Amino acid sequence: MALRIVGSENLILGKSEILQLIKSRELLVDPLSEMCLTQDGIDLRLGKEIARLRNVPTILDTHRTKDIKKFYKKEVDSSFVINPEERVLVCTFEKIRLTNKLVGFLNIRSTYARIGLLLPYGFVNSGFHGQLTVEIMGGSFPVKLYAMDKVFHLTLAEKSTASPNAYRGRYQNQVGVTLPLLDFHETR
Repeated sequence: MALRIVGSENLILGKSEILQLIKSRELLVDPLSEMCLTQDGIDLRLGKEIARLRNVPTILDTHRTKDIKKFYKKEVDSSFVINPEERVLVCTFEKIRLTNKLVGFLNIRSTYARIGLLLPYGFVNSGFHGQLTVEIMGGSFPVKLYAMDKVFHLTLAEKSTASPNAYRGRYQNQVGVTLPLLDFHETR
């Protein structure tokens, strides 16, 4: 049963609505694991790629930096240690695709929050397709994470009306950890 958000026409989707959307191909979760479906969303697993933010003396100029890779160190492995206060980019194992009528809210699962990890607010636009790249911040002690563990929780909401324009941004169809794609003309 969908839950109505007070003062809104949006609906938080429950397991039966999510299954119905998957069966009708209005929602894609690939690969889909039944063990990841919950009563109020979808648990997503950690992918095998990480990008550590490097501590470099170079200024990252959001209007002029062309070589973003020198600010990150990418790693591919089956496990990763996130150090205290470290910020890393990680990706979900699953690819998702939302219709123009769905939006997603991504958070870290409670167990991982309780060991000090933090995921800043995560929003998934209507029409998005691809793996999700998100930032995780380390807590007070090192934490070892394993690829394929259910680390994230995606809550889906149905909008009262579909967006006339689906997301067509620069991160559409991303695979793996996608570094920032700076557009030098966007802010001018």
